[in-house]
Amino acid sequence: MSIRIYHNPRCSKSRQTLALLIDNGCEPQVIEYLETPPDAADLETVIAALGAQPLDVMRTNDDTYREAADALAGMDRREQIRWLVGHIHVLQRPIVINGPRARIGRPPEAVCEILT
Repeated sequence: MSIRIYHNPRCSKSRQTLALLIDNGCEPQVIEYLETPPDAADLETVIAALGAQPLDVMRTNDDTYREAADALAGMDRREQIRWLVGHIHVLQRPIVINGPRARIGRPPEAVCEILT
């Protein structure tokens, strides 16, 4: 099973997590999600692998999120994921996926749980 990382090269935590993966002998598939955004089905799979809800993978300190917070709270899961697809910059980063398991790399060491 290949390891994938939803990566933003401008984010220090994302760069640290990618370096940690490489230092641990991994050759992850790097997905620069701002350049190649996931679709709703991909996001659903990632969120399920995290054992999370859509709101759990959103950057709550982002202005776009804050402006939509009330509306998001009234949406169902599918609607929240569709909103996130349209505002992909709000996605928490980095996210590392290894088979059926995933972790958000905050802190970067959190992804070590799914490397074995």
